[in-house]
Amino acid sequence: MDLAYLWFWIVGFLFVGYFVLDGFDFGVGMSLPFLGKNDVSRRQVINTIGPVWDLNETWVIVAGACLFAAFPEWYATLFSGFYLALLLILLALILRGVSFEYRHQRDSLRWKAGFDRMIVIGSAVPAFLWGVAVANIVQGVPLDADHEFTGSLLTLLNPYGLLGGLTTLLLFFTHGVYFVALKTDGQVAADARRLAGRAGLLTIVVAAAFLVWTVGMAYAEGRDFAFVTAVLSTVAAVLLIASWLANARGREGWAFGFGAFTIVTAVLAVWFALFPYVMPSTGDPAGSLTIENASSTDYTLTIMSWAALVFLPLVLAYQGWTYWIFRKRITRSRIEQAAAAPAH
Repeated sequence: MDLAYLWFWIVGFLFVGYFVLDGFDFGVGMSLPFLGKNDVSRRQVINTIGPVWDLNETWVIVAGACLFAAFPEWYATLFSGFYLALLLILLALILRGVSFEYRHQRDSLRWKAGFDRMIVIGSAVPAFLWGVAVANIVQGVPLDADHEFTGSLLTLLNPYGLLGGLTTLLLFFTHGVYFVALKTDGQVAADARRLAGRAGLLTIVVAAAFLVWTVGMAYAEGRDFAFVTAVLSTVAAVLLIASWLANARGREGWAFGFGAFTIVTAVLAVWFALFPYVMPSTGDPAGSLTIENASSTDYTLTIMSWAALVFLPLVLAYQGWTYWIFRKRITRSRIEQAAAAPAH
């Protein structure tokens, strides 16, 4: 069963990467109404993630595929029980992707405004529902002896789940605004720094409440790594405050870096709080899914391990290369020149 535990952490790593990378994508999309005062500024904001948003999104596809192969019982219970929530996330991601591709196909301001609203909705819905889903996975949901979910969508909308959703919504929003401040210049960058300052304070309060609740639950239920969860939660809180202070001093790179590591440590804290379960049952204890009873055979996990050893470094190298190529700021003058080009 050693490989099953290894793959529990590999799946966790993939979700950490997804929440860090697609997290700031969501934040950038949600910031459009606040930072996009005209079409030029809206294009400047959107172009910060234009070359990378679809690459960032592939992390959740890989995570889902690995979950299916390594933990088929977990995958079956999760995708059947959380079907409506995950369907809403999928539809929102489709809506957002289509909007990125189609908003520039016409010069009509009404056309662009409609797709801009779709970008905002397509970013906010997943940002909120991912938090709801993860919080319920950690807290546990009603499962019967056959590991089947016996609740409904309303079951997931409990106080802890809603707080988890609000936490990821605010955390991703602030993370995205840091990215806009880092990648733009002029008025948009200045507005992003001010917005991040205001949003950051609210994020600190809400995230702290969620992490305290998570740590308390881990101790109350005697989870194996409750102490590690508490330590990581404290580190996440310190990093979140550090990102806010760095933004206040105009250090956009440090603010974004601290924000990214905040998400890393917060997701790890939640993952440690979950261990050794993959989905606890709040009803019949026999229905709880653990790493051992939800995993595939050793033969399957062995093949997956060799494949991951070969392909995961390639994926990371390609991701790093892409960000290096598109590392420059999106300047307002470049957007204006591109807009004026057809007229000449």
